[in-house]
Amino acid sequence: MTKSKLKKIRTQVKENAYYYFWGAVTLVVVAGQVYVGNGYRRLSETGDAISADINLLIEVLAMPMEREFIYEPLVPPPTTGMPIIQ
Repeated sequence: MTKSKLKKIRTQVKENAYYYFWGAVTLVVVAGQVYVGNGYRRLSETGDAISADINLLIEVLAMPMEREFIYEPLVPPPTTGMPIIQ
């Protein structure tokens, strides 16, 4: 083998390793982005659930309590002297 042919083969081996390295690094970075994105999505869902619980609690505390309505006139009717009309 001549010297120039040997040098060319070594350069091609180096180029292959270069592409394998950067391909692997790219895959690792993409996988990391997917992992982090999934974590943020789960965090957001948890925050939404907590926010919904707090809103429900505030609505319940702000709502007036239901009481049985009893009619009581301001001026009581007379108890004697007037006939009751039916």
